[in-house]
Amino acid sequence: MADSAAKGGPSGPVELRGVMSTSQGTEYCIYDVVKKTSAWVGLNETGQGFVVKSADPASDSVTVEFQGRTMNLVLRTAKVASAGSAVPAMNPQGPGNSITGTVVLNPTPQDEQRRLDAVAAEVRRRRMEREKAAQAATQAPPGAAVPAPGQ
Repeated sequence: MADSAAKGGPSGPVELRGVMSTSQGTEYCIYDVVKKTSAWVGLNETGQGFVVKSADPASDSVTVEFQGRTMNLVLRTAKVASAGSAVPAMNPQGPGNSITGTVVLNPTPQDEQRRLDAVAAEVRRRRMEREKAAQAATQAPPGAAVPAPGQ
């Protein structure tokens, strides 16, 4: 009798974590839950403590022999948590700023020189703002609020 795992859930002592096509054929990533190790193996490949006996690409599952038991493993679905918005922050200088406004697809040497000049100008501008902020911080009496650069 074969044990069966629910789609995406824990399957017991071993799990199917990946499927990959290689020049030698399809390989399967089998994860040993107890040992916390995984191995990529092909069909009927021995030496890992388990053997993938058959595979069903339509259902993303394999039949594995492990410790004398035959188990049907379904490809585990990854749990993905959002890390926040993938939208980049807006540029404080607006859409026509001096750096991104000069980026050109397939630039000529003149386009590249203009872009580099714009980057150098932006570095100089930011350096001056930092110097102003540092001077304001050293000239302010202790405990006084120091305005942020650009205010």
